[in-house]
Amino acid sequence: MQKGRRRFRRMTVRVLVDYTGPEGPRFEYATTLGAGGLFIQTEEPLEKGAILLTRFRLSGRKQLHEIPGRVVWVRPPHATGENHLSPGMGIEFTDPAIRSQLAQELEQLQYPEAAEDD
Repeated sequence: MQKGRRRFRRMTVRVLVDYTGPEGPRFEYATTLGAGGLFIQTEEPLEKGAILLTRFRLSGRKQLHEIPGRVVWVRPPHATGENHLSPGMGIEFTDPAIRSQLAQELEQLQYPEAAEDD
């Protein structure tokens, strides 16, 4: 796969995510989400390679998603500079079955009329 190409579409969101870091439970907001993972905006990102369990609910949905993942990249607070990029960490979901289910749900959220035709 070429660098910079994503396997999954992503959408801009504001979803509260809880996960466990070295200091215990943490609550931060995800700002982008796709079936392959999410970006958690945080001033204290975990280290690249850290394993975690993310938990969140999509807006207007009751289902609690519990998805294992790992940190695949980090944007530390001091690196944001002039680009006005938020500090945080990119999380890759590691369970293929859950990724597939989430992809279907996200598709329904983005294109609800297509779900009605099924």
